[in-house]
Amino acid sequence: MGTTVLLVGCGKMGGAMLSGWRAAQAATRFVVVDPNVQAGSLPEGTELVGTMAELPADLRPDAVVLAVKPQMMDQALPGCAGYAAGAVYLSIAAGKPISYFERHLGADAAIVRAMPNTPAAIGRGISVAVPNSNVTPAQRDLCHALLQAAGEVAWTEDEAQIDAVTALSGSGPAYVFLLVEAMAKAGVAAGLPGDLAMHLARATVAGAGELLHRSPESAEQLRRNVTSPNGTTQAALEVLMAPEGLEPLMVRAVAAGQRRSRELAG
Repeated sequence: MGTTVLLVGCGKMGGAMLSGWRAAQAATRFVVVDPNVQAGSLPEGTELVGTMAELPADLRPDAVVLAVKPQMMDQALPGCAGYAAGAVYLSIAAGKPISYFERHLGADAAIVRAMPNTPAAIGRGISVAVPNSNVTPAQRDLCHALLQAAGEVAWTEDEAQIDAVTALSGSGPAYVFLLVEAMAKAGVAAGLPGDLAMHLARATVAGAGELLHRSPESAEQLRRNVTSPNGTTQAALEVLMAPEGLEPLMVRAVAAGQRRSRELAG
């Protein structure tokens, strides 16, 4: 028998993951529940229903992927509880701890909490996942395969780390996009036309990211490689690496995101 995945919620992240699953053939049957999605927008062969009540009575999913917005989770979970006997629940909802799902799905439910990020839309995301004690090795492997279809996967056994993960990699793409905005504005301040400054900033960050992705060298070494002694890069880095520069600012930013993640988890 093949593997069946039930996807509850097919917004940007859920849709990106579904596309990755189909491309990677991560399962043989995909069923989607989402009242706001048109069938024609889904990969061919995907089954779509608008509500949990419309699901086939004989459906026996191997994995139930919970991709609805956190504020909608209370409404979505009651219709999913009936699959706890045989399925693993994979949640990608921010701010919802494993204990929350155990309260709604039962103490015996197999639950994996994961935090992906938006580059999953192009297969270049990274997810960190944590299982509860009910997850079997086979279920962990299935969740790994589903997450891997959208990028890299790391696992932790300490759920408390997910708040830091959320602040670093979950929110991290926004920090990079802000960096591009700031670089472009700095280019304008230095005398460049706005469109050229933005083009240079975007291409530079995208290219540097790809170099970092492909190179076996550390980020520190790559930085050193482009920094000539007493050159222009060193002059700029002396500002960014000053005691009040980028590093302490980023530490404070990630700490703020971590605190907020803990607050959302209750």
